[in-house]
Amino acid sequence: MEHILIIEESMLGERLDKLLSVAFPQFSRSQIQLLCQNGKISINDNIVQKNTKFKLGDRIVITEDEPQETEILPENIPLDIVYEDNDLLVVNKPKGMVVHPAVGNYTGTLVNALLYHCKGSLSGINGVIRPGIVHRIDKNTSGLLIVAKNDVAHRGLAEQIKTHSFERKYSAIVHGSFKEDSFTIDAPIGRNPRDRKKMCVTTLNSRNAVTHIKVLSSSKGFSYVECTLETGRTHQIRVHMAYKGHPVAGDDVYCTFKNDLKNTMGQCLHARHIGFVHPITQEHLSFTSDLPEYFKDLLAKLSLE
Repeated sequence: MEHILIIEESMLGERLDKLLSVAFPQFSRSQIQLLCQNGKISINDNIVQKNTKFKLGDRIVITEDEPQETEILPENIPLDIVYEDNDLLVVNKPKGMVVHPAVGNYTGTLVNALLYHCKGSLSGINGVIRPGIVHRIDKNTSGLLIVAKNDVAHRGLAEQIKTHSFERKYSAIVHGSFKEDSFTIDAPIGRNPRDRKKMCVTTLNSRNAVTHIKVLSSSKGFSYVECTLETGRTHQIRVHMAYKGHPVAGDDVYCTFKNDLKNTMGQCLHARHIGFVHPITQEHLSFTSDLPEYFKDLLAKLSLE
């Protein structure tokens, strides 16, 4: 796999490792340096080092080894299936379950459970690591997730997400109170250049992100809100709420408040509602998931019911 960058005037004077880590945010500066050491980066077909100078119009190529496919095994893990037919299913994912395997985490995921339940009948568009997965929710976010059983259904659902006709509403408990009953956060999200495991609001190598917020109640320094996604960026609700100074309660990545609830309750974010047009039958389907017990208990404790 090759990643190609043509040097423009605005790039002149930068260190090569810094420039490439910004241009290709999937790589850290240390990864770029390692690729240089291994002869995986060239300028005009000449292998370079991290401090090599470049000039206007130079063609820089990063040659990345193709990832090795890892066999993902079916596992008999119970699933809370809300709906299922020959083309798709809707699953109510518990908090703490990872959606698909990743490095160091190849078992116990939703995909492992789906492979067992569906007996291999899952769409293959996203490869062996993410069969059937049309959209994702975080490990510590609970709630509804749609899974495609074939490629036709997958493409139809993905197109609805792309055109923003796929309905996704989340319930969240966040810090602070609000002056408005409803508002919209329209702020682009990209990789955090200071910590590549995090996302942040940024204009650098970012994608547009829009979240609509409805405030349901406020009490004791917290608010109960409904978040409707117009776009679906990684960690979107968590990043947007933290950006506005109202991080999700229990979020151990984006919430730094001393009075947070992370040590007792965990992340208070639940994918409560999804709605979409069935990609085969064209019937409109809508599903709503009850809040988890810990979420209900916390609403009562904070008088946010």
